[in-house]
Amino acid sequence: MAAEPCIEVLLRKNFGESYITADLLDRQARLRMDVMHIPFHADRFDVLLCSHVLLDVLDDRKALSEFYRVLKPDGWAILLEHIQTNPTFEDASIMDPMDRLREYGHHDHVRRYGPDFIDRVREAGFSVKAIAPGEFITPTEVRLCGMTKSVDDIYYCVKPKADK
Repeated sequence: MAAEPCIEVLLRKNFGESYITADLLDRQARLRMDVMHIPFHADRFDVLLCSHVLLDVLDDRKALSEFYRVLKPDGWAILLEHIQTNPTFEDASIMDPMDRLREYGHHDHVRRYGPDFIDRVREAGFSVKAIAPGEFITPTEVRLCGMTKSVDDIYYCVKPKADK
């Protein structure tokens, strides 16, 4: 979701046609899609990458439940979201783009996440681990990716295997 051009070439090279980019507005994406209504059957994907999308989604809990639905049992997702406040702040009455810019830091965001973001992901059914970028890439790579430790943990989410 919201494919990052800087890694798309690598992912396409490694996964070919099974790599599907999706975005609601980006015309470069292979599929135009609303993450609250993913047009694939349950247990379809092994991996899902969602980069800074949920801040823009009116019902992020619905989107997270859709991510869970379309992942295969034992499938995993990487979710990237900025953690900017404590706790998460959202107010559905804030509709004006200038008010959203003032409150959320961007004209189309609908919330600022706090550390309780991980709880929202768990509510969808995932097992979640927050991983600091510096745990697996160098400080130079962290900087080149525009990440910071204070707001850019990477959320590694696993859909548990189904009961037999």
